[in-house]
Amino acid sequence: MVLEVLNSVHYNVTSMVSEVAPVASIAIMLLTGFLLLVWNYKNISSISGPGYFLGIGPLISYCRFLWMGNGSACNYYNKTYGEFVRVWIYGEETLIISKSSSVFHVMKHNHYTSRFGSKLGLQCIGMHEKGIIFNNNPVLWKAVRTYFMKALSGPSLVRMVTVCADSITKHLDRLEEVRNELGYVDVLTLMRCIMLDTSNKLFLGIPLDERAIVVKIQGYFDAWQALLLKPDIFFKISWLCRKYEKSVKELKDEMEILVEKKRRRIFIAEKLEDSMDFATELILAEKRGDLTRENVNQCVLEMLIAAPDTMSVSVFFMLLLIAKHPQVEEAIMKEIQTVVGERDIRIDDIQKLKVVENFIYESMRYQPVVDLVMRKALEDDVIDGYPVKKGTNIILNIGRMHRLEFFPKPNEFTLENFAKNVPYRYFQPFGFGPRACAGKYIAMVMMKVTLVTLLRRFHVQTLQGQWVENMQKKNDLSLHPDETSDLLGMIFIPRNSDKCLDH
Repeated sequence: MVLEVLNSVHYNVTSMVSEVAPVASIAIMLLTGFLLLVWNYKNISSISGPGYFLGIGPLISYCRFLWMGNGSACNYYNKTYGEFVRVWIYGEETLIISKSSSVFHVMKHNHYTSRFGSKLGLQCIGMHEKGIIFNNNPVLWKAVRTYFMKALSGPSLVRMVTVCADSITKHLDRLEEVRNELGYVDVLTLMRCIMLDTSNKLFLGIPLDERAIVVKIQGYFDAWQALLLKPDIFFKISWLCRKYEKSVKELKDEMEILVEKKRRRIFIAEKLEDSMDFATELILAEKRGDLTRENVNQCVLEMLIAAPDTMSVSVFFMLLLIAKHPQVEEAIMKEIQTVVGERDIRIDDIQKLKVVENFIYESMRYQPVVDLVMRKALEDDVIDGYPVKKGTNIILNIGRMHRLEFFPKPNEFTLENFAKNVPYRYFQPFGFGPRACAGKYIAMVMMKVTLVTLLRRFHVQTLQGQWVENMQKKNDLSLHPDETSDLLGMIFIPRNSDKCLDH
């Protein structure tokens, strides 16, 4: 009897275990799900974007930036999730914004004057808390910005017209130096040499080897673009960094030599007023103890690379668009003849060149070079109803914004898009507010002078139907053509030749 009772109890316990097991499994799964929910709760956001999910989301979004490049990754996320997106870059919350009202808000407020980027990367290229372009220390940035603003306005605007026109004429007279064996002009090299020569004469005034420094500027820019968002571990592996460090050192060493020559020239000058320019102002600030020697060298470097780095590519894209749109070229040439005629261009012509100005604006809207602005929130804020915490990284996708709002034909290249005044909140190629591009006015003067001087002498053509739309490009820190292509050359036909008259 006892055994039978025990057996009965044994079998009942077994039955009970088998029945309870599924219930226990469900309970464990529910508990796990609850814990995951709690774990991820702090990451739940009203802002659209990829999910956090135990850190996998941030890892994937960061890898996408490293793999695709800044510009391409931003366009991907805005296209996928909307115009106000939350992602992560090296684990930090980052907002990608292409909505005009939000962009306007960020640009106009002082608590967005800092930039972001890898500290080790910026140290490697010399921009960490030095210079103006990516100086993410607002106090130090304000200190050097004063020198840039003085150099890029007032008398320099007037001098720019003559200096730039003379440089273009000189380089066009030596066009064979940038022609290949087939007679095609290497426009990018031509423009970079012109921009460097002009910037040097205005801001440094020391003879230099243009072609050699242009090559070093390209190496520096490649390093800057490659290192800006790299993780810290990248910089601990010496063989990965070596080529970038070499490129940076080559340009920095060159700049140090040039600035030292400037120091010696200032030292022996009988009248200091005769040597006053951007570099002189910086060197005098160094002597007063206001700037360090390293910061002076970096400021000069950034002033000399700015135009060859971005403006040269902008003008290259403009010439491609002119080659494709003969009616636009005709309108530009008609205005040049009316405003300037056969004489040299003067400063009072600049404001009268409205067709040229609208063409420049439409080119920068349709095919931008710098289509991203990187900022960091210095305090808590609310942007268009979305809470933004102090320390949040922000990328303003200006290039995308310019194709979304206001313009009547946003996806076409047409001067009709600027037939009426465009409110500046919808069009910001240079930014605005406290951290707007310091050189935006002188850049417009430089581009107008370049186009007028070049187009008066040459009609331009592209190779084999190579238009700006079908050209291979890289969209990272800036958008620029793939320079490994063999189709970047252009044909320059003198205006007074029979071949040009046939067109």
